Amino acid sequence: MFINGYRCMWVLAMFDLPTDTKKARRDYTLFRKSLLQDGFTQMQYSVYARHCASKENAEVHLARIERHLPPDGEVRVITITDKQFERMQIFWGKMRKPPEPAPCQLELF
Repeated sequence: MFINGYRCMWVLAMFDLPTDTKKARRDYTLFRKSLLQDGFTQMQYSVYARHCASKENAEVHLARIERHLPPDGEVRVITITDKQFERMQIFWGKMRKPPEPAPCQLELF
């Protein structure tokens, strides 16, 4: 999908962070909260997604993730187009479920 001539993107953040100490749990919580405050929603445990209006907008959110990286653990981020996101297959037991739809309106902040 294009909005104002820009290709819409999805940013997916996947992470595996330690929670074995009080400090590690705090770092995990702060990182997760930073994703939520930046408009990400939880798709699965430790997998968060955010819809962006353009590649440039996605890069802004990638930079925000980098600023909030915890000192330990692993964080992976991927950007995909709306079309690629639509092709995702989701399985719940034996039933297939369609992927979450892209937001219908442009968010302005």
